[in-house]
Amino acid sequence: MKYGFVIDNRKCIGCHACTTACKSEHQVPVGVNRTWVKQVEKGEFPNSRRLFSVMRCNHCTDAPCVEICPTEALFVRDDGIVDFDNDRCIGCKSCMQACPYDALYIDPETHTAAKCNYCAHRIDVGLEPACVNVCPEHAIISGDMEDPSTEIFELLSRQPVKTRKPEKATTPNLFYIDADDASLVPSATHRSDVTLWGAQEHGVGHFAKEAEKLAFSNTDLVAEMVKVNGGYESNGTKVNSPKTVQVVMDKAKRVYDTPNKGILWGWEVSAYVWTKAISAGAVLVPFLAWMFGFVELNPSLIWSMVLGGLIFLTLTGIFLIKDLDQPLRFAYVLLRPHFGSWLVKGGYSITVYGGLLTLLGLATWFNWEMLITPVFIAAALVSIIVAIYTAFLFGQAKGRDFWQSPLLSIHMLVHSFMAGAAMFILLDWLGILDLNWAPFLKMTLLVSLVINLFTMVIELTTTHPTKDAKLVVNMITKGRYKHRFWLGVLIVGNLLPIVLLLGGGPAVLSGIVAILVLIGIYLTEHIWVEAPQRVSLI
Repeated sequence: MKYGFVIDNRKCIGCHACTTACKSEHQVPVGVNRTWVKQVEKGEFPNSRRLFSVMRCNHCTDAPCVEICPTEALFVRDDGIVDFDNDRCIGCKSCMQACPYDALYIDPETHTAAKCNYCAHRIDVGLEPACVNVCPEHAIISGDMEDPSTEIFELLSRQPVKTRKPEKATTPNLFYIDADDASLVPSATHRSDVTLWGAQEHGVGHFAKEAEKLAFSNTDLVAEMVKVNGGYESNGTKVNSPKTVQVVMDKAKRVYDTPNKGILWGWEVSAYVWTKAISAGAVLVPFLAWMFGFVELNPSLIWSMVLGGLIFLTLTGIFLIKDLDQPLRFAYVLLRPHFGSWLVKGGYSITVYGGLLTLLGLATWFNWEMLITPVFIAAALVSIIVAIYTAFLFGQAKGRDFWQSPLLSIHMLVHSFMAGAAMFILLDWLGILDLNWAPFLKMTLLVSLVINLFTMVIELTTTHPTKDAKLVVNMITKGRYKHRFWLGVLIVGNLLPIVLLLGGGPAVLSGIVAILVLIGIYLTEHIWVEAPQRVSLI
């Protein structure tokens, strides 16, 4: 048994009865929708038409939202329906990043994730979903796709159908008859804040923390698309200027859409990735120095590792909890875990890492010499997982193409070495520590900076398989993030420290180098986290 939907666009009249019925059935708050009708106008008068596409959860066979959910708040029923339990949801918004179809939202009343659940309560008593019952044209067909006696089985057997984003390999179970790519493909039209019946400028529902910074001007977005595509082609006409592209794109434009949800993972996530890198680096860098014989394990070094690691690990936890829409439920990650989620794996890694650092401190305090070395080695190994697990979490966020880079784990590991070396150099510069292995720290920082530059070059210049990923690269290098990237990340955070390290000079420069590197790491993480979220998924 596998339930699914067919949307027959030959019949849909865009009346929004399905949206209204869904809101009434589930008491969906104003401003968010489980089901909605996207409207696109295509062509020029008199050869124009309006396209209606019913958008909702695709109830995927391989649902990425279920895979990434850390508490099993999202789950697949035996009949194929992807349902949710808001009593387990912690509001981490990972599911929203994982869904390629932008089908989930944060309920402004419960502060938990929600979406179309196929009216599972109605299915359980033999009824059809509310939207199917109310549709005046019978444009929405539901049922068991594996039962030959059902209408949906017959339609799927006889009619050519399309799905949204089949390249995501989620195996969606929402099919469209007579679908038009101008409506189904997000990049075919640009999202505008001005809609047919109103303006929605700042996002609603989630009330994203940085939503006021979200909106592109039309010209900015079109310019980005020009840079990605090298011009825009429509009806055989290739154009290159943003102004001309705007005219061409207006031949297929959105006239009704849902409000933009804004930046789901804001500065808190960027900050937690940054503090986590410093915490992991606090052990990784001394471990590397110890392995090569540049330093010996002594109480001063151990306490600097323990205190530095724990302080920034605590900050990491604070930022993580602050980003949750249900912060009081943060312990569910450990107490109600879904071990397929890298958020859970990361949560346990952070917990074990913090425990090992504490044990290392206790072993030093009570002079348990036999424990110090093995605990130090164990902490170093776990710190590698702590440094890179976020890359795998981002990899589970299939809705964001730029995060699918295989180099993201190397990117984060290198940042940990950079951050750790910079932290110890800064402590030495401030006189808090008196380090006799400063030359090793400077060499480690220099090598890490070079590897970091090389990694970024590959991340940004390697041919990207999708337009969404290319759009993010252009946002970073030529668009709204270009000044922060070229000046803040590249020059201030990488090239200038390399020049200062190679040039030597007075000791005061070492502290300046460390500060510049730490600033550069944060700016990089902030851009890498935020930019992909500006690409529309619907």
